[in-house]
Amino acid sequence: MTAVTTPRRTDTSEPRDFRPPGVPRQIGMMVWRSLKHIKRQPEMLTDVTIQPVMFVLLFAFVFGGSIAIPGVNYREWLLPGIMAQTMAFSAFIVAIGLNMDLDKGIIDRFRSLPISRGSVLVGRSVYSIIHSSIGIFVMSMTGLAIGWRVRGGFGNAVLAFALLVLFGFAMIWIGILVGSSMRSAEAVNGLMFTTIFPITFLANTFAPTEGMATWLRTIAEWNPISSLVQAMRELWGNAPPVPADAALPLQHPVLTTVIWSVAITAVVSPLAIRAFLRRTTD
Repeated sequence: MTAVTTPRRTDTSEPRDFRPPGVPRQIGMMVWRSLKHIKRQPEMLTDVTIQPVMFVLLFAFVFGGSIAIPGVNYREWLLPGIMAQTMAFSAFIVAIGLNMDLDKGIIDRFRSLPISRGSVLVGRSVYSIIHSSIGIFVMSMTGLAIGWRVRGGFGNAVLAFALLVLFGFAMIWIGILVGSSMRSAEAVNGLMFTTIFPITFLANTFAPTEGMATWLRTIAEWNPISSLVQAMRELWGNAPPVPADAALPLQHPVLTTVIWSVAITAVVSPLAIRAFLRRTTD
C-alpha cells in the first residue's frame, strides 16, 4: 500500500495581524520626510542661511551707524532682535508647508494610512523648529564673527535659547491655523507677510522704543516679541537695564515671555486643531 502525502499549504493570502507604527515613530517619519525635501531642494534653506546673514550684515553695518544705543555695542544689541524675528517667521514655514500638503492631496494620502492625523501636525511642527534653529545657529556664528558675545553665563545662555524655542512653538500653532484655514499658498503668504512681518518691526527688535511716540511705544513694549528680545538681551548681557518708565513686560521679560508663549499656545492650538480637522474631514 502506497502512502499518500498531502502537500503543505503554501497559501499566504489570509490576512496577517498588522500593527501600525507607534505615534513617536509616525512623528519621526513625518520629520524625516520634511528633512528629505531639504536634501533634494537645498534652496529651501535660503531663508535660514542667506537671509539671516544678510539681515545681520545689513543692520550691523548699514543701519547700525545711525542707531546709537547708550552704553552698549549695537551689534550685540541687534542679534537677539534678528533671532526673535527669525523664530517668529517659523509660522511662515509651517503655514505654507501644511497648506501645500493639503492643496496637493498629500494629507488625504496620509489619511488612507493607519497613522494618526496628529502625527502630521507634530511632525510638521518639529521640522519647523529644526528649520528655524538652523537659522539661529547661522546667525550666532555670524554674530560671533562681527563681535557679538554672550556675557551672562552658560545657564542664562541656555535659558535664552530655550525661551526662543518656546516662543517659536507658540508661533507654529499660528502657522497651523493659517495654513489650515487658507485655500492657497498665495493667500497664506499674503496674510502672513502683512501681519507677522510688521509685528516683528513694531517692537524693540532693531531700535529702542524710548524714541517712539507714546502710543506707539506702548504698543511696541506690549508686543510679545519685545519681551522675548529683552529677555535674551538681559540673559546674554547684551543690553543695559530698561528705563524705569518702560512697560511692565519689559520690566519682567523672562516671565512675560513664558506667559505670552503659553497663552498663545493655549488659545490658538485648539483653533488650529479644529481648523485642520475640519479641512481634513469629508
